[in-house]
Amino acid sequence: MSDRAALLSALSWQIELGADEAISDTPQDRFEESSPKSAPAPSAASATPAAPRAPDSAARAPVDARPEPANPAADLARQAETLEALADTMKGWDGSPLRETARNFVFCDGNPAARLMVIGEAPGGDEDRIGKPFVGRAGQLLDRMLAAIGLDRNAEQPAKAAYITNILPWRPPGNRTPSEAEAQSFLPFVIRHIELAKPDVILSMGNTPTKALLATSTGIKRMRGTWVKHEATGLPLLPSFHPAYLLRQPADKRLAWADLLALRKALDGAMPDL
Repeated sequence: MSDRAALLSALSWQIELGADEAISDTPQDRFEESSPKSAPAPSAASATPAAPRAPDSAARAPVDARPEPANPAADLARQAETLEALADTMKGWDGSPLRETARNFVFCDGNPAARLMVIGEAPGGDEDRIGKPFVGRAGQLLDRMLAAIGLDRNAEQPAKAAYITNILPWRPPGNRTPSEAEAQSFLPFVIRHIELAKPDVILSMGNTPTKALLATSTGIKRMRGTWVKHEATGLPLLPSFHPAYLLRQPADKRLAWADLLALRKALDGAMPDL
């Protein structure tokens, strides 16, 4: 039998035995070949260490923790050693746009040596024209109110005089009510004004000065008639209605009169215990 015939006979015999596919001399695991092969694990020598993770606190840290800058108005106010110097500083301060629309700078009126310091809201049209606080109809009513308890802004004797100013030295356009931000911007100057004038008592007239001086949101109708300690200066402060309000609401003059009597009693020696 030829070699070819022998090979075919052997193949036929293997088929009869159930061999249906060719095999090699080296065994192979067909199940392993069909499964996905994973990448070999890197050796310890070739492994690159991962970058360390930043702590959570570092991610939440503020970008800039520097303190807030100082208040320029407060710094300027502290430098004033006299009322005249304070007036010049306020007049030249460019921190408020109100100076661009007002006609005149309105600083004070009356006797700066007076025991009583009256603080109002802001200049009106007459005050802006003349350059003094409380000279219009509201100012005329204020003069009558002060006269009723024996005080006069023009009196030479400090015990009989009154010293008058406003939270704002510039008239707001259209006589509008000053904003809280406007009142706060001038507050350092007002506090320095009080320190230099050295009154015994402060009469705060109206919502704007009372809220600014006492750092409160409570309205004047609830605050009036109640003595309060002014924290920045330690002085007794009495809130009351603004004369302009009394011109619109004359029925409340009786309440304002009660405030004036309390003020007179304090000036006569019965200071409130605050």
